[in-house]
Amino acid sequence: MKEVYLYTDGACRGNPGKGGWGAILVYGRYEKVMSGGERETTNNRMELLAAIEGLSALKEPCAVTLQSDSKYLVDAFNEGWIYS
Repeated sequence: MKEVYLYTDGACRGNPGKGGWGAILVYGRYEKVMSGGERETTNNRMELLAAIEGLSALKEPCAVTLQSDSKYLVDAFNEGWIYS
């Protein structure tokens, strides 16, 4: 199985307010950089969207190491919230 690294970040000016997200997928020497934004959003939504978009870009099942500075996103996995 391919091992892929996914680096994500999201931000918002005001909460709610203008926001954006970014994701970088790394597989060996290959990188895919993605980004987007919304006019009226929240910081947590942008953090989650970065991970969702990055994972959605995968074309086949992979072992993914996801790195994020978002406690909300990290806790969703570490605390098992995504399985509820």
